[in-house]
Amino acid sequence: MLSHFIIESLEQAVNKVCQSFGTKLPDSVQVRIEQPASMEHGDYATNIAMQLAKVLRKAPIEIAGLIQQELQQHEPFLELIASVEVAAPGFLNLRIRWEAWAGQRFELPAAPDEKIVIEHTSINPNKSAHIGHLRNSCIGDTLVRLMRRLGYEVEVHNYIDDLGNQLADTVVGLLHTPLTQEHARFGDYCWDVYSATNRAYTQDPSLVQHRTEVLHALEEGHQNLAWIGLLVAERIVKEHLEEMKQFGIEYDLLVWESSIVREGFWDYAFELLKNTPLFQQETEGRLAGCWVLKQSGGEDAAGNPEAEHSMDKVLVRSNGILTYTAKDIAYHLWKYGVLAKDFAYKKFTEHVWTTSADGEQQPFGKASMVINVIDYRQQYPQAMVKQALESLGFVKEAEKLRHVSYGVVSLSPSAAADLGIDTSDGKASYAMSGRQGIGIKITELIGQVEKVIEETRSDKNGLSSREIAIASIRYYLLRFALQTEVVFDLKQATEISGNTGVYLLYSYARALSVLNKAKASGVQPVRPIHFPAMEKAEHALLRHISTWQDTLVTAGRELSPSAICNFTYELCSWFNNFYSACPILKAEDEVLQFRVWLTSVFKETLGDALDVLGLPTPSRM
Repeated sequence: MLSHFIIESLEQAVNKVCQSFGTKLPDSVQVRIEQPASMEHGDYATNIAMQLAKVLRKAPIEIAGLIQQELQQHEPFLELIASVEVAAPGFLNLRIRWEAWAGQRFELPAAPDEKIVIEHTSINPNKSAHIGHLRNSCIGDTLVRLMRRLGYEVEVHNYIDDLGNQLADTVVGLLHTPLTQEHARFGDYCWDVYSATNRAYTQDPSLVQHRTEVLHALEEGHQNLAWIGLLVAERIVKEHLEEMKQFGIEYDLLVWESSIVREGFWDYAFELLKNTPLFQQETEGRLAGCWVLKQSGGEDAAGNPEAEHSMDKVLVRSNGILTYTAKDIAYHLWKYGVLAKDFAYKKFTEHVWTTSADGEQQPFGKASMVINVIDYRQQYPQAMVKQALESLGFVKEAEKLRHVSYGVVSLSPSAAADLGIDTSDGKASYAMSGRQGIGIKITELIGQVEKVIEETRSDKNGLSSREIAIASIRYYLLRFALQTEVVFDLKQATEISGNTGVYLLYSYARALSVLNKAKASGVQPVRPIHFPAMEKAEHALLRHISTWQDTLVTAGRELSPSAICNFTYELCSWFNNFYSACPILKAEDEVLQFRVWLTSVFKETLGDALDVLGLPTPSRM
């Protein structure tokens, strides 16, 4: 990477300067560079001289001058850097020799020989998916693409909670809550059944007992209720996979919660945990009979065992039913390959495997790092999984467990009003609720956005309106910072200008059109040996393109899809500014050659970014 080369050269120069003063570069001082907002201050700048002022007891501008002298004696550095300038009060501004940069091949840092398991989506298999679920899947899939682009081996899991209350509620509803409505899909039918059942619980409390019976039956298996639950779950999971595939989202393995329980994974984890002092069965109080994972150094839980932030976490309830966290601990022990047990596997679809009671062996699991994409409300259970790993002595594994937390999707007042929600209280956003049947299903959302795209586009060639709609939705859900609550508004999601998926696709198609016209006139996108004097718009675009590898590495380190979105939107903005300010095909000689080449570099960089984001690269819009 360009930045890596610059930093290495700076570190060598800084170390020599420190040695001349009889000292070493302190570990607390790091050499960092950044691109100044104004190109007048160079292509890159560093404040390392100001950081060293107290260490060397010299004025920053004097230290900067000494570093400048060292850099000017480093020949490989000077081949790539045109000038090093000292600026008050002690900055070093560097200007890139862009002809040299274009002639070099910079590589991403080699990825560790590690396998990453990324778990995402994990929708309850009891009804159709909504846009909140889709945000999870888009974030997870983008992280998969990002880590693979960085060179990691990545395995993608979708955890299916087929033993939870939500599936039990739908089964209760199918058996006890008659519903006669037309539905195109089974998941949509179950959407209405689920909400109807939760309303029925308040009118007929005896139905709640049926839920408990179904929960026990689902966990035990091999009886009518369990088979009904399995049939419902499998049918809905297939619909979920079909929905996600439209967005380019795919999985390697479906891990069923029932497999963890019935194949004895929890039993094995239970025996391991019993040998630790933090896992105890309560004998008195409200938690009597419950097996509890105590927080190290914490106090006993004194409140409701279901409390989200109780000091201790109930793993096994007094009635013997396992909590979600208990099964998740067993699952993570298997993910890391430390459980000494394995599943059997079968094909669920042509490309997706599933855990099974019988089947064949496959090399799943045995991860070096685990990344879980789960919304912020699951922060506490995720912390308990980490603590369980630590208490069992798997400290390294606990350190390599990353929870990618994100804000949920809620509805704008207009979107809520469209669904019949009372918005007279004037709130800024309204939560979706599966129990109340409030939410925007993925299939409905695609249809709505597709309709808007179809009505507003003039050229119907190229990508279909549906493909453009899907790309627009995916980008809309990715471009927000992870912790941001996405307040969904249909009008905002269907905008075709500004920071939108449509704008990115349009920019790619525009660049491809320019290159096709250039090729037709006999101009190939070959790198010029000598660059002409660059216009400001050309320089700005080239400078931004050069940061692509840095963006990839930073986004991978921070697990931040929005960092890729920010880079990509700015990249397209710089290109369209260049396109407007600098006529490409009307230029002559070396300027024409340079601008066609620059357009091709933009197209390749944007294509790479769109691939990481899971967006198409259209030939025309």
